[in-house]
Amino acid sequence: MTDFNQRILVVDDEAPIRRYLRAALSGHGFVIYEAANGQEALNAVIADRPDIIILDLGLPDIDGIEVTRRLREWSQIPIIILSVREAEQDKIAALDAGADDYLTKPFGTGELMARMRVALRRLASSPDEPILQVGELQMDLSRRMVTVRGDEISLTPTEYDILRLLMQNAGKVITHHHLLRQVWGTAYESEMHILRVNISNLRRKIEPDPARPTYIHTEPGVGYRLRTDQGREI
Repeated sequence: MTDFNQRILVVDDEAPIRRYLRAALSGHGFVIYEAANGQEALNAVIADRPDIIILDLGLPDIDGIEVTRRLREWSQIPIIILSVREAEQDKIAALDAGADDYLTKPFGTGELMARMRVALRRLASSPDEPILQVGELQMDLSRRMVTVRGDEISLTPTEYDILRLLMQNAGKVITHHHLLRQVWGTAYESEMHILRVNISNLRRKIEPDPARPTYIHTEPGVGYRLRTDQGREI
């Protein structure tokens, strides 16, 4: 179920894609606005005040990554990239620019709807909420306490900072570079082994089966996502 009258801005230079998304999403109660290029998208955000943006990267005037970067200078509206580009560097660039999620074409409407629900829920939640919870994993920010199924888990300060960042952005891909910058600083942006070791240690402490994680999902070559559906990583 969706809240009726939630507004979606679909930005794509291909009219058939816009028509398809309009038909698919309007049936779920969304109000659809359209833009065929980057400048139209920037203007529409101001004029139509969408609740979420579905954005193609290959636009004829301004690249979608640049559109994302410009929007993030003043807006936190969720942005889901929908693109034919499959290269890891494109995904990383879009996410680092501020996109919330990235789907490649062709795509399933069901998966797109699920990603949209996660992004909208995250926007609706207060960033100052002292208790973060995903499944049976809970973090009390005021007490710096983490529990799994009610049992307190002892984390190092670094593990705590990683988990806090993932939980505050639950459902969103956090790139390796962003995690390294936020937790260790800019001097450590290339120290991938440090991040992998800490993620491995964190999984051993919070996952029911660290070999098949239910919480911390790997996005190969890109980063990590804290899953909100509690499905096991394959």
